[in-house]
Amino acid sequence: MEQLSSSRTFGGYLKRFAHNSTALQCRMEFAVFVPDSAAEKGKVPALLWLSGLTCTDQNFCTKATVAFRAASQHNLAIIISDTSPRGTNIEGEDDSYDFGSGAGFYVNATQEPWSKHYRMYEYVTEELPSLVASSLPVDTSRISISGHSMGGHGALICALKNPGKYRSVSAFAPIAHPTAVPWGEKAFSGYLGADREAWKQYDATELLANFKGDLGEVLVDQGTADEFYSGEKNLLRPADLEEACKKNGQNLRLRYQEGYDHSYYFVTTFIEEHVEFHATRLNA
Repeated sequence: MEQLSSSRTFGGYLKRFAHNSTALQCRMEFAVFVPDSAAEKGKVPALLWLSGLTCTDQNFCTKATVAFRAASQHNLAIIISDTSPRGTNIEGEDDSYDFGSGAGFYVNATQEPWSKHYRMYEYVTEELPSLVASSLPVDTSRISISGHSMGGHGALICALKNPGKYRSVSAFAPIAHPTAVPWGEKAFSGYLGADREAWKQYDATELLANFKGDLGEVLVDQGTADEFYSGEKNLLRPADLEEACKKNGQNLRLRYQEGYDHSYYFVTTFIEEHVEFHATRLNA
C-alpha cells in the first residue's frame, strides 16, 4: 500500500492511498480519515462511505469535509472507497456515465468481459476494510456503512446481505429499487446477464422481501427537489423501499428534505447528522 498524500484537517489526517487490488486485479485508490484520538485510544471504529455514479473517493473528500469534523468529535475513522475498477482497458468501459468506469454498482459481475475486474461488492465488503485494518489504527470489526445515490444502493445491499456485519446503515438518495429503473436495468444486464432473478440479490427493495435479520434503525434522506426523484423521472424509488420495510417489519427513518436536490450540497448539509447517527451505534 502506497501513501499518496496526507492532509491535516479537523483534528486528524485525511490520507490517500493506492494499492494493487486482488479482488479487482487493478490499481485502486482510496482515502481514510483518521482522528487524532486513534493515537490516544488505540484503534477507532469506522464508517465506510460509498459514492455515486461518476465519482471517485475525492468527491467526498473535497465536498463533504464537514464529515471529518464530526468524525473527529466522535472518534471515528471514515473509509472512502472508489466506485469502480480503474484502468482495466475493457472496451467500452468509458463510453457512458452509468456503466463501466465510475459505475461499478457494488456488484460482483458474472458476465464477460466484466467479471474479471468488476467485483466491487467483494472489494468494499472484504478487501478494503481488511487492508485498512491491517495498515492503520482502525478497528473494522466495528464498522458502519453509508453512501449517496449508487453508493446509497451499495450501502443498503451490503448491510442486507451481511446481517450483523455493520453496526448501522444510512443512505442519501439511494437507488432503492434498481431492478425497476433504467439505471439498474442497464448495469445489471451488463454485469449480471439477462436473468432478472439474479439481479434481485443486489436490489435492496427485493432483498427485503426475504430478509430475516434486523438492521436496527435505517436512516435515509431524500431531497424533494432531486432531479432523479421529482417529477415524472423517478430513478430512486424511496417509496418502494419504505413499503418493503413496512412489509418486512424493518425500522426505516425516511426523511424527505424539502427543496434539496441530488448534489453534494444536500449531502454536506446532513452528513454530520449521519456521522452522529453511526457514532451512537459504533461507540455503544
